[in-house]
Amino acid sequence: MGRGGLRGVVLLIGALLLGACSDVAGPDDRDSIEAWMEFHRVPGVSVAVIRDFEIAYLEQYGVLDRNTAVPVDENTRFQAASLSKSASAVVVLSLVEDGVVALDDDVEGYLTSWELPWTVSRGDEPVTLRRLLSHTAGTTVSGFRGYRQGESLPTLLDILNGATPANSAPVVVAETPGAAFSYSGGGYEVMEQAIYDVTGRTWPELARTQVLDPLGMSRSTFRQPAPDSLQPYLPTGHYADGSVVPGGHHTYPEIAAAGLWTTPEDMALFLIDLQRSLRGDSGGVLTRASVELLVTEVRRQYGLGFDLSTRLGQPYFGHQGANDGFRGGMIAHRSSGDGAVILTNSDRGSDLFADVVRIIGARESWPGY
Repeated sequence: MGRGGLRGVVLLIGALLLGACSDVAGPDDRDSIEAWMEFHRVPGVSVAVIRDFEIAYLEQYGVLDRNTAVPVDENTRFQAASLSKSASAVVVLSLVEDGVVALDDDVEGYLTSWELPWTVSRGDEPVTLRRLLSHTAGTTVSGFRGYRQGESLPTLLDILNGATPANSAPVVVAETPGAAFSYSGGGYEVMEQAIYDVTGRTWPELARTQVLDPLGMSRSTFRQPAPDSLQPYLPTGHYADGSVVPGGHHTYPEIAAAGLWTTPEDMALFLIDLQRSLRGDSGGVLTRASVELLVTEVRRQYGLGFDLSTRLGQPYFGHQGANDGFRGGMIAHRSSGDGAVILTNSDRGSDLFADVVRIIGARESWPGY
């Protein structure tokens, strides 16, 4: 997560997932996605709508870059930002099911190439994968701002240590694990290092074999920087004032926390698999019991890699993401088979997300809408 990685963004997610309108004022046609795009000054948006545990339809609007006329289409890849955390949580749970790691083991027993620093007294409460995934491990660094094109990129160990060329602070344990919710992209990087030390496999490789390939997410990758083959499909990120992100986008070597490139269609496949498992279908990436863990609250309406919310008593899960120049989100009903993924190439995309969720929820007669 980039500049939007602070807890304030996380607090906003609940309102967004409820489909609350983001502004009192608005366009004359309040049921038009294109009208809201113009109102929020968002150049491009791509949408996937889930109905009855299937992708019902895809919609794309606008352009890859405000200064060009190249349209967004179904092949346009967006930075998923912190939606990456949801996919990463599923990777971890798949490894738990395979017996590779355990949710409640002390991760210090997994870490062999890095020592977890503490700025609070060690007690009997360990840092565990469950706590890292639920932002309750007491770790620091809420989010990451990424690196401009041409800048030197840090290794994962550089990021954890806050060492040059990393542009973020060291990741440390600053609160007693399990005591509180504190949004920590840094914790996901601790998790990434622990999993690497156990498996010897990079996060892009693990994610591909454990989640992306099994779900047919062929237009998604955790590779950072983005492969050259993807360049024709990448939109330009835009700041809130309409200016473009230099070089088009930042690179996020904080892969598990913020590094996913994807499409709404692929993320819809991801959500549908989880919804079907919750329904009791077999053959998903995870068992029903594991998915129940993902969408069961640990603290502050957050499970393992997912935000949780209700609208008029109806349960939804999802996540929102914010990298420099990119905003998006996903929402899925826990049992009805409804949902949507909305990705944009603008820092104003969070406002648009709220309005598009409201439009789609009403259009599709989602529970609670």
